[in-house]
Amino acid sequence: MFDMKGNDNNTYNVDNFNFIKKTSPIVGGFIEDEYNRQKNNIELIASENYCSEAVLAACGSCLSWKYAEGYPYVRTTGNTGRYYGGTEFVDKLEEYCCDVWKKVFNTDYHVNVQPHSGSQANFSAYKTILNPGDTILALNLDNGGHLTHGSSVSFSGKLYNVVFYDVDDKGYIDMEDVRKKALEYKPQLILTGASAYSRIIDFTKFAEIAKEVGAYFMVDMAHIAGLVAAGVHPSPFGLADVITTTTHKTLRGPRGGLIFVRPELAKKADSAVFPYAQGGPLEHIIAGKAVCAEEALSEDYKVYAKKVVDNCKAMADEFIKLGHKLVTGGTDNHLILLDLSDEKFSGRVLQERCDENQITLNKNCVPNEKRTPKETSGVRIGTAPMTTRGYQEDDFREVARKIDSIILKLREEYK
Repeated sequence: MFDMKGNDNNTYNVDNFNFIKKTSPIVGGFIEDEYNRQKNNIELIASENYCSEAVLAACGSCLSWKYAEGYPYVRTTGNTGRYYGGTEFVDKLEEYCCDVWKKVFNTDYHVNVQPHSGSQANFSAYKTILNPGDTILALNLDNGGHLTHGSSVSFSGKLYNVVFYDVDDKGYIDMEDVRKKALEYKPQLILTGASAYSRIIDFTKFAEIAKEVGAYFMVDMAHIAGLVAAGVHPSPFGLADVITTTTHKTLRGPRGGLIFVRPELAKKADSAVFPYAQGGPLEHIIAGKAVCAEEALSEDYKVYAKKVVDNCKAMADEFIKLGHKLVTGGTDNHLILLDLSDEKFSGRVLQERCDENQITLNKNCVPNEKRTPKETSGVRIGTAPMTTRGYQEDDFREVARKIDSIILKLREEYK
């Protein structure tokens, strides 16, 4: 599945399609179609990746139907434990998963591996340290933040009073704006992390500002967690009070979330996940998370993560060479934002045209966005999936040229 030339020696998925088709030809067909789309398209969605066969197998294992509400006895700070019997082995699994994730990030923080997603991890993280109506200072969604960082349509914007900091004229997080608003609004929480920000985030400066105003400091590192694990992006551990992440982006694991907190917040964090936000944990996904963590500890993974960054820089340089505008003028991580503000066509149009040419990316707002979120003036491009498939710097330069040719044709159409 990971060979960019299409020499696919993977038989697991083909056997799986045939097995599913015996019961449901329709569902099996949909899955096979999607598999072929992922195999044959150039996948550039920054929030997606390919996981290993071992992760897939764990997620499809007999753990799928095991209920285990609560926590293993050995990790509970109260007297609850599990609310179901027969949890001896999933207890060991969940404890092991927690331990290996601590090794990945070389931390003594408490970790909860039960959140079903990054959004649910954030929901529980806020509950750990905030009360409804408290003030959060976070990055504006239009400038690269995430829906759960205070958007008015999200639970975060409905439950909390969110004030936004912005980026400067070059598209970088404006740390002067962060400090100014922190001093003005005295938030209970200062939050950083992004879904569409292409530069290194200065966690040290954020921590200093949070300390100055007496706020908690939280990092949502969902996009960059794999880069942090491999040492190609600065780590928030030791600086932030609460850290959340997904496991499926640069980490190449299953769809799911994690919460890390300072040890003194452990009991609050666990109760904010169960019973406050979730019922039974998905032990089959926790198994996939554990395999993912083991893979992230390997030397091969560190080489991979560095390639992701190198490939992204090569692609960004090629776009600039071709005359295209990028938000911030480049990248330090796994993604770039192509700025189409000066074009007569929108990000949606480019996304759809790329789809027609077997290139998968997504429309995205850019700073000072003038179009609607359904149209946007940019597209987001990530290098993590195709780096997993084996793409090198020259391959990404070639992809940039393919996208350039699509843009040139659109310019002719929209004259």
